[in-house]
Formats: sequence, C-alpha cells, structure tokens
Amino acid sequence: MELRQLEYFMAVCEELHFTRAADKIGISQPNLSLSIKALEEEVGMPLFDRIGKRIELTDAGSILKKHARMMLQNLSNALQEMDDLYHQKGGNLSIGALPSELDYRLTPMFIRFFQRYPNIRLKIVSEVDVTGLVLNTDTDIGIAVKPQFDSRLVIRPLAREEYGIVVSKNHELSQDESVSLADLQTLPIVMYPKGLWGRDFLDSWCRQHGFQMNVVVETSSNPSLFHFVKANIGVGIAAISLLESIDSLDLRFLPIRDYPPVREMSIIYRSDKYLNHAARAFIHFAEEQLKDLTK
Repeated sequence: MELRQLEYFMAVCEELHFTRAADKIGISQPNLSLSIKALEEEVGMPLFDRIGKRIELTDAGSILKKHARMMLQNLSNALQEMDDLYHQKGGNLSIGALPSELDYRLTPMFIRFFQRYPNIRLKIVSEVDVTGLVLNTDTDIGIAVKPQFDSRLVIRPLAREEYGIVVSKNHELSQDESVSLADLQTLPIVMYPKGLWGRDFLDSWCRQHGFQMNVVVETSSNPSLFHFVKANIGVGIAAISLLESIDSLDLRFLPIRDYPPVREMSIIYRSDKYLNHAARAFIHFAEEQLKDLTK
C-alpha cells in the first residue's frame, strides 16, 4: 500500500465521485479507478459501493478512511515540523476568520503581525463556519466565537466582550451613560438577517430575557447597518471593538447595564495537528494584541 494510493482514496472519499476526484488531484479518471481497484484487491474487500453513477463508502472503506486521515495528517505534521526546523523564522500559515471580524478589527492586527514576521507567508480565509474550516484542515487555525466542545479541537480563549447599543450622536439617548433591558424592548433596531450568527446569538439572548427585538431594517453588511444607525433609522447592537474599528461615523456606544450579551472569541486548531513556528508565533501575537478586551 502506497501513500499515493491513500491520497487518491481520500480524494474519492471527499468527492464521492470518481471524475470530480480525478480532476481535483490532476489524474485521469481511468487511472484513479485502477488505483482504487488495486487498493481494494490489496485489502481484500470493496471500499466503495457503486450504485449506478453514485458511490458510497462500505464499512471497510469507512475504517480505512478514519485511519488513512490520521496517517496522512501524521505525515503532514512530520513534514511541517522538519520544514519548520529548516526555515526557523519563516513558514506558511492559513487562518480562518469571521467576515465581520476580518473587515474591521482583525485586518489591522494581521497587518501588524506581517510587519513583525515578514518571512511568514500568510493566507486568510473569510468564512462564517470557521470551525468547519479548521476541522476539514482547510486552515491551520481559526479565530471564531467559542465553539461547543469537540474532542478534535483545541480551544484557546482569546477575548470576552460585552455588547451594547450603538446610536447616532443626534439620538435622544446619545447623552445617556447606559441603557437598560426595558429601554431596548421599545427601541427600533437595525439588525442582521435571521440565519447569520450575530442575529441568532442576539435573538437567543432576547428570548432568555423574555422579549423580541423590534427589528425595522435587516442588513447583512456592517457598514450598511451603521449608516442606517447614523441616519437615526434605528439603533444597532454590537460589541464596542467593532465600533472602535470604524472612523468618522459620529456614533456613540452605550453599555447595557443589566445582563448584557457576552461574546467569547477563541483561537481554535485541530488537536492532532502540528503547529509550526508561524502558527505558534501568531497565537502568541493575537493573545498579546487582544488581551485588553478580556474582562
């Protein structure tokens, strides 16, 4: 059994389609089929059920997939560790981040990181499902809202932020020091559409406190949301770090004084993945940069 055969096998597992898998790894479909057939002959059992044009993993295929993934990950870890030893201060690093975070707070931090470590080749991926990127090894690490426990993940707390409301400086509440839950129940609100993490998070928080937001405008764009707030169409609900990242909009942040929503950001990576110099340097850098946000 050769490593290349396992790589081909894993490509078919991911696509469940021989032609797409062949295109993905850059070989012809007949050669891929012959490689899988040779692998099946070697293990003495079929690895895939062919059902017309569809294929599915057999029980034997599922077992091989589990162990092949571990073997290929171990090989990748070994190669990365040796490459890390050779390059010392360089290396490649891919990071997944939430779009709203990347648009404002994180991009300046990434720039400062690159200025400190110019030999590190950085790839940044904007994605709502950051956990999925990390679990599928599409990125080395992720910066995400703290996910549910998963034994495959290492979760390192990064920052804890309280939400408040954002108002125009011409708003009737703009001179107040804070607002209450009772205030929030009567205010018109500009908010993300349902299905986006920020909306679902705040809807859940409102339900816990027995009310629904009076949403008058929905927009998936943070710049759009804050411009509606500036025009006094409604108020926004956001973490203060997001507002501080936006210049010249003439808005005010008012804390919610009783039971504010709290968002916990984390750095996440696979527990079985080797962290090279670049990843370790970034984690230390991010914790240093964002530590002031932790309450």
